[in-house]
Amino acid sequence: MKQTATANGPQLTVVDSKLMKRVFYVFAGLAMLSVAISLGGKWLGRSIAMAGYTDDTTIHEVVIGNNVIAVPANVIRFDQARRDGIASRLDLYLRYPEMDGYSEAARNDFNHTGSSKRIIFLSFEGQVMSRDMSGRFAPIYSALIVQPGTPGPGGTTLYGFSEKSGYFNEVLAVANRRGKDPFVARCLSGPSAAQSLAPCERDILVGDNLSLTYRFPMEFLGDWQALDAAIAAEAARMLKTGR
Repeated sequence: MKQTATANGPQLTVVDSKLMKRVFYVFAGLAMLSVAISLGGKWLGRSIAMAGYTDDTTIHEVVIGNNVIAVPANVIRFDQARRDGIASRLDLYLRYPEMDGYSEAARNDFNHTGSSKRIIFLSFEGQVMSRDMSGRFAPIYSALIVQPGTPGPGGTTLYGFSEKSGYFNEVLAVANRRGKDPFVARCLSGPSAAQSLAPCERDILVGDNLSLTYRFPMEFLGDWQALDAAIAAEAARMLKTGR
């Protein structure tokens, strides 16, 4: 700094221009940092609020074997899987019966804050077994269940498993289908079922050597025909095979 004096007045301070520049840069930097913190806070706040969900509907094409699965990002369960490319498995979730992904309107359903369960979990992966769950009933499951069964919802019959089966705390839901193998799903029973968001599980063969496993709330078992048809139709819409 430099100091000067006038004949009839107090001393005046003349500020060095280099110092002024430094002060200006400091305040400019603080302003930019404030903006960055504000924007970052909004982004972080949104990320926390979304809790791993996304309402992005950008279509991603995921390749498993000779199959291309084209689905919007808001249907894909895990953030790291929301991309195009090759994968060994793809996990999805859908709201039933709308068969849609996460959105602001569906937030309560996906957060399971309502009184009813609405979400179905789906997994695509390469086919390992030659038969799906329905096809496994006669050669495998029929030898592992305890007869007779008890009447279940939607015309199903619920069978307990024998102790040697290895399926503890589970029941097998079976329903006859004209001209087809029976509808078959495994469901948790007792306290385990009450604590699970989707205690019932069924797998079907789709696409080109691809297996689709879907898990659903026990409440949907009474609507198994419409549910199974909706899952098959949705899989056909998502899939493009190399055949």
